[in-house]
Amino acid sequence: MTQNDPLTSSHWGTYRVQVENGRVTGLRGFEADPDPSPIGNGIIDVLDGPTRIKTPMVRESWLRHGPGSATHLRGDDAFVAVSWDKAEALVATELDRVRAEFGNQAIYGGSYGWGSAGRFHHAQSQLHRFLNCIGGYTRSVNTYSHAAGEVILPHVLGDFAGLIHKQTSWQSIIDTTQLLVGFGGVPTRNAQISAGGTGRHRTREALMQARAAGVEFVNISPLRGDMDAGLKADWLAPRPGSDVAVMLGLAHTLLVENLHDPVFLQRYAIGFDRFADYLTGKSDGVVKSAEWAAAVSGLPAATIRDLARRMARARTIISINWALTRQEYGEQPFWAGTALAAMLGQIGLPGGGIAYGYGAANSIGLETHDVKFRALPQGKNPVADFIPVARISDMLLNPGKAFDYNGQTATYPDIKLVYWAGGNPFHHHQDLARLKQAWETPDTVIVHEWCWNALAKHADIVLPCTTSLERRDLMLTPRDPYIVAMQQVIAPAGDARNDFDIFAGICSKMGVEQDFTDGRSAEEWLRWIYDQSRQSAAENGVTLPSLKVLRDKGWHRVEPPDQPRVMLSEFRRDPAANPLRTPSGKIEIFSQTIAGFGYADCPGHPTWQEPDEWLGATDKEHPLHLISNQPKHKLHSQLDHGAVSRAAKINGREPVVMHPENAASRAISAGDLVRVFNDRGACLAVAVLSDDIRMGVVQISTGAWLDPEWLADGSLLCRHGNPNALTRDKGTSSLAQGPTAHSCLVDVERYKGVPPTVRAFEPPRILSG
Repeated sequence: MTQNDPLTSSHWGTYRVQVENGRVTGLRGFEADPDPSPIGNGIIDVLDGPTRIKTPMVRESWLRHGPGSATHLRGDDAFVAVSWDKAEALVATELDRVRAEFGNQAIYGGSYGWGSAGRFHHAQSQLHRFLNCIGGYTRSVNTYSHAAGEVILPHVLGDFAGLIHKQTSWQSIIDTTQLLVGFGGVPTRNAQISAGGTGRHRTREALMQARAAGVEFVNISPLRGDMDAGLKADWLAPRPGSDVAVMLGLAHTLLVENLHDPVFLQRYAIGFDRFADYLTGKSDGVVKSAEWAAAVSGLPAATIRDLARRMARARTIISINWALTRQEYGEQPFWAGTALAAMLGQIGLPGGGIAYGYGAANSIGLETHDVKFRALPQGKNPVADFIPVARISDMLLNPGKAFDYNGQTATYPDIKLVYWAGGNPFHHHQDLARLKQAWETPDTVIVHEWCWNALAKHADIVLPCTTSLERRDLMLTPRDPYIVAMQQVIAPAGDARNDFDIFAGICSKMGVEQDFTDGRSAEEWLRWIYDQSRQSAAENGVTLPSLKVLRDKGWHRVEPPDQPRVMLSEFRRDPAANPLRTPSGKIEIFSQTIAGFGYADCPGHPTWQEPDEWLGATDKEHPLHLISNQPKHKLHSQLDHGAVSRAAKINGREPVVMHPENAASRAISAGDLVRVFNDRGACLAVAVLSDDIRMGVVQISTGAWLDPEWLADGSLLCRHGNPNALTRDKGTSSLAQGPTAHSCLVDVERYKGVPPTVRAFEPPRILSG
């Protein structure tokens, strides 16, 4: 393999691709990447394997009896292979029927990104443009990654997207930081990934450079591995879900020991007086002391006090992992962490202040130039209906029901058709038994997929799409300094088509082909996007090569700014000239806006509220906290069927990590097949014992393809180890309605009986048309 081999890019990295006789035989990390992810090689053996979908497929019951037929068979029914012409006609006719009888709000455009790192062949953009061309759709807002953070930060700091991807850069930390305190750690397994593409992995390298420069680290997480061993971090292992209590205990110590910065709070923040009354118990009678926080979190009170003093003495940056937003009251960690950082008075200083998610993605902290690139225009959606992204089951099960969201009261629409391209709800949604029930309510489910995952098996019409290796594209994202000309290296498998061509074909049947394509081919759209981006970059002082030069070389690097980026530095320098986009123009430790919403589960300042799920821990029925974190060997559920992910399984199933004492009390040994269960469902996994996990906690990474077995009592057992068979489908609060996967209690027992066969990677029965 040489540097003349073609390049491809993905969310998990850029690679040189070796092709022999029309087949991909190897992927080697991009020569500029010192830490390439092994995930990329997981695609090689499945590009043309038995799970590949090569021709349009229609669920047998739907095809024979029409929309709405035998929806309970989704996931079990056979499929019938049909021609593209017939598939296009079926999709066009069904969309026209739903629009005419129920209106466009009855169509849910459920794509959830992550399908491809390419700028043009981005499934979500393609789907939304298509649906807008035919009158619009019900949309979702926010993400499963950090929905609660997306909603709370604009109230506190006036922005989200403008902050989350422009955080204090690694170089500033290396140069200036003395102490990095990571709530949820800084997990480099997550930093293999970055939405939109990754040119060069920086996170692990930057962390080690920081350590070599003398930066000290504190890992506040139930998992020791949430910070790399080479950082020699102090490990504090609180009870899952208690991070806000720890932050309040730290804040109380700063206050009563006069270690806070009242000058900063007066000039740059609003509402600290109310927060101080809450800390001291003046407002509610409960003092949020280190002793109080210790009783909630399980950390020693002396440890909490000592950490507060240490943070006050040093140039300290606090990092809040995105995972902390994915729990009940998930708005609170970002808010409380910001208040704590404001008390230290270091926000806007080099190497100090607050950060949201170092390690959550390679782009966080990455040294990049502020450039805006163009994407495929999606058009205007005339439909006003929406849902918070994690409320899909609520929507499908409760049409017409009112819900709260960020000061609004809206109503769930009555969805008759779900159209999904990119993403897999049977991976990222919670309480999959409930989702399966909800999934039976629409008349029709249409998906674009390249492999027979659970989403494809639960669809009515499956349109086979290409992978990024089978089409030409551009990795072009402002979150990464590298631009990569992604080459088509192999022909599409079977009759697979790219999403643009799929939608163009359907549009031709619906009489809107010109509206969708704008008279351009895929290649012409690529040229348009790059030319527009090149002009935009020039306006920002960045010169990009011509598309021909880029394609000839394969890649281009946009040089980072000369000075390290410091988040909120302009605001600190002159808050009057550079106010935040909050009502006060300042950091809102107390938000009158949120207080005015009147939400009991999200009052006007950071608060501790005990998660409802914790109540189960007192009756010993399900006493273990489940952490379902991001996997190391795949992105979400992508490439779970590939060789890299399969090699990390044990006897074909996901591992569950347990503390040895928790295992011993249940007569569980390493390597045992176990049943992880609660009242919502169960999954099978293989026990791995480790002292690097807090007592009372078990961990199963997400991403195992759902392999359902419906038991006699109607409950769900995932034979493969998908933890979302166990997680709870409830919103974070009335403010954001985000996902709460990490507020989950379970128990574990040795599995009794003959282990069922794992069938997650078996395609459904296929019938000839």
